[in-house]
Amino acid sequence: MSAATRITVSGEQPYDVVVGEGLLGELPALVGDGVQRVLVVHPKALRATGEAVRDDLAGQGFEAYVAEVPDAEEAKTAQVAAFLWGVLGQAGFTRSDALVGVGGGAVTDLTGFVAATWLRGVRVVHVPTTLAAMVDAAVGGKTGINTSDGKNLVGSFHPPAGVLCDLTTLETLPRNDFVAGLAEVVKCGFIADPVILDVVEADPARATDWRSASTRDLVERSVRVKADVVGQDLREAGLREVLNYGHTFGHAVEHVERFGWRHGAAVSVGLVYAAELARLAGRLDDATTQRHVDVLRSLGLPTTYRQDRWEQLLSAMRRDKKARGDLLRFVVLEGVGRPVRLEGPDPSLLHAAYAELGAEEDR
Repeated sequence: MSAATRITVSGEQPYDVVVGEGLLGELPALVGDGVQRVLVVHPKALRATGEAVRDDLAGQGFEAYVAEVPDAEEAKTAQVAAFLWGVLGQAGFTRSDALVGVGGGAVTDLTGFVAATWLRGVRVVHVPTTLAAMVDAAVGGKTGINTSDGKNLVGSFHPPAGVLCDLTTLETLPRNDFVAGLAEVVKCGFIADPVILDVVEADPARATDWRSASTRDLVERSVRVKADVVGQDLREAGLREVLNYGHTFGHAVEHVERFGWRHGAAVSVGLVYAAELARLAGRLDDATTQRHVDVLRSLGLPTTYRQDRWEQLLSAMRRDKKARGDLLRFVVLEGVGRPVRLEGPDPSLLHAAYAELGAEEDR
């Protein structure tokens, strides 16, 4: 077994993202000295895993508790957050105690938010068990819950004390969930690391096999992209916004579909939308626009979307966190590795890019 890779996220509160296999023994050190109580939060689908982590921490001398939350986006509600606050209160958690989030991005978002708000901030360690969470949600310190009006509208910035990416947890991840996570990997390739695109294009089938060496390479490259960005800009003052490439439209799709789509599938369509928007605005060449479609399709990700939802999508985009008043803002490309902002594009341009998502089916 090869040694674990440590990728440091710099900033005011530096922390390590540890990538490798069989890493559970690394968890106590990330939780930290001086912590007495630990609450392990896990989704219903990972009950056995969550309890195993709790038992392991108890064996290491921690006063360990476990809390089960609903699966996927159903966990990211004010009601579930309040339930966890209740657990912390009943167990007497102090500011020197910690939470551990075990699961996908919904669980790490929720656990991070609860940690950020309990006593105005306690330690949190993330143990992501999905590809999307490893390369995106668990890294960077963004936390949040959803409301009826949109995704992640309530949240805070709260960097974790560490992130443990144990690749063996991907063994039981359904293939469709693994493939969906690759959309976030591809995003990192387009905004910052073109080698990611080269790896995928060289052998798409290998890229979709969690057991291949490509998986670790793609995870580490994607984490480094995010670590580099958030280390310079934690609170999205400017640079960090590039990580939202494909997400303005993607989040709108999730909202319109009532979170019935996987996040990565929605982001995949969002990437194509952003590329088409940039092309129509004269920012991006035809070849790079088509490359988005080709790379994503080679992985089995969606690149089209139904054409009867424009008004709902536009309404959802106007409530996006990146909007400023009535001004819609998009991250677009002027080339691979050259992300820029596009502010207030003409409504006809927005609709034309949407129409291209239907035209893709005919190409």
